[in-house]
Amino acid sequence: MFIGHFTEEPWQVENWPEEWGPGIIKVSNSEYDPRLAHDLYNRYIDEKIYAEEMGFDGLMLNEHHSAPFCLNGVANVQAAILARVTKKAKILLLGNILPIHDDPLWLAEQLAMIDVISNGRLIPGIVRGAGSESIAHNAPPHYNRERFEEAHDFLIKTWTTPGPFRWEGKHYQYRYVNPWAVPMQKPHPPMWVPGTASKETVEWAARHRYPYIMLSTQEEITKQMYQVYYDTAKEEGYEAGPQNLGYMFFLHVEETTEKAMEVGRTLTQGVRSPFDPGVSKPIPWILSPPGMNSKGAKAMQRQMLAFDSTGRSRAGALASFEDQVATNGMVVGTPESCIAQIRRIMETLRPGIIIFRTGDGAMKHEDQMRTLKLMGEEVMPAMRDIAKELDLPGPYDVEPAAAAAV
Repeated sequence: MFIGHFTEEPWQVENWPEEWGPGIIKVSNSEYDPRLAHDLYNRYIDEKIYAEEMGFDGLMLNEHHSAPFCLNGVANVQAAILARVTKKAKILLLGNILPIHDDPLWLAEQLAMIDVISNGRLIPGIVRGAGSESIAHNAPPHYNRERFEEAHDFLIKTWTTPGPFRWEGKHYQYRYVNPWAVPMQKPHPPMWVPGTASKETVEWAARHRYPYIMLSTQEEITKQMYQVYYDTAKEEGYEAGPQNLGYMFFLHVEETTEKAMEVGRTLTQGVRSPFDPGVSKPIPWILSPPGMNSKGAKAMQRQMLAFDSTGRSRAGALASFEDQVATNGMVVGTPESCIAQIRRIMETLRPGIIIFRTGDGAMKHEDQMRTLKLMGEEVMPAMRDIAKELDLPGPYDVEPAAAAAV
């Protein structure tokens, strides 16, 4: 089993107006305080270094743009830092937003350097990104999937084909491709794909035999998307297994249930993700501009949000803290109770990759460090035993050929 650590790395201030929500697009960067940002960036890096010390297999990074709920606007910068200051943990990018890149050759060089500096520990996950990313970077939403797929194909060719060569695509053209930096890992670093509601992206990942990671989704929707992966794998002539699928969810662990509930509540406070509850629903044109997503993906997004007649969602990331705990969107409790809940998830969904989302919202540094310690000392060792019992291999527990075709 592969166990990862993730936090959205939110902006943290006590006087953030509730009506600003996650702050995407609509809040001026005049509110940005570089001194506070200095403290927060270094705090989050320190937490990731400690997560490696506690035994996490991977340190997940993502990026969002013009978005105070995620300070990590350029994930590759932090990945480069971690490549130098960590020793064992995989550096898991989930991921680089391919459609907003007008120069994927530059991206190929960045990732190659990170892989080399880390001695082959990079997992360069790739994403299509939310609509806000396309808006912030003036990328045409209706070409989002085309640019994603072509940029991916270009990255793979650049890493696996000796230069120089030409590239004449629909969205990218190069007369000369011959980067001096190429990755340590051969034939190229392993690609992973995260997502939530796009059947088309799940099918694409399965066709490429890339692990697919569901991000903070309800269990029933997760099962549906896993089945899409399994079915596509069969069509492609191989049998997918736990090593092909992952699941990310919130976790907070304390010595007592009372403390866990008290501190865990801060995960849903402060500067929030646009997928978390706030004073208003997500703005549709920001999350999904016209032409960016299929009708099926939009229908799945509506199912995920699941507002009732009162305008409230009682399941998934838009639910209250109490409802998220009640519906298993968050696992909060003592080591013993958390292990029991995690075991049920492992039995029900059978993922070979689990990524814990911790330290979000208004959670303080000392609270995050305390839960990481308990995870390393008690929760993760038990999980590894359960994974062996249930036969849940991760991507690094099987031979590469077996990972592609069990």
